[in-house]
Amino acid sequence: MLLSEGDLQAIWLTLRLASIVTLILLVLGTPIAWWLARTRTRWKGLIGAVVALPLVLPPSVLGFYLLLAMGPYGLVGHLTRKLGLGPLPFTFEGLVIASVFYSLPFMVQPLQNAFESIGDRPLEVAATLRGSPLDAFFTVAVPLALPGFLTASILTFAHTVGEFGVVLMIGGNIPGVTRVASVQIYDHVEALEYTQAHHLSAIMLVFSFLVLLALYAWRPNPKKGA
Repeated sequence: MLLSEGDLQAIWLTLRLASIVTLILLVLGTPIAWWLARTRTRWKGLIGAVVALPLVLPPSVLGFYLLLAMGPYGLVGHLTRKLGLGPLPFTFEGLVIASVFYSLPFMVQPLQNAFESIGDRPLEVAATLRGSPLDAFFTVAVPLALPGFLTASILTFAHTVGEFGVVLMIGGNIPGVTRVASVQIYDHVEALEYTQAHHLSAIMLVFSFLVLLALYAWRPNPKKGA
């Protein structure tokens, strides 16, 4: 068998994590992207920089500060302890929260670009037809931005699948709980199990290629119909 039971378990955990994070960020990232695309406030640059910070911040740095925040003496850890939820580090739930922060720009930025490309005219037309801002968003903006939603979802899912530094800092290496595929590959290499590492790495390589292939194949051609 090419993949061990531990490899299959790590793949399943990775896909579960990426799916949950993508769904959460669709809910959280859409209003953030819409606000960034429509606002004229001077705070736009600051908020945009905060959202994009994981793109340039070393994953270990982000993971370290999230670990402090979710630890027993951190703000989030203090809150979860008060609520009787227990500590978040080294749990799957903590892994989800860390991944949401780490993958946030991969959801927000494509959606922001999609919303900005719509322009004001379609929304103004909806307003003249007595459509509320909420109606205009769901009946005009969302359908026009569907390619952006597709791109953002694919990028977020793929980026979460490929995480290593953040998940290792927050989740550690607990089989069946926080040991995702990237950590499993690292374990194989550390144990000099290069054949197993090669098999799992090859699967991740093929998966990454198929994700990019789907992204470029489904991307609308601006010259089409010109």
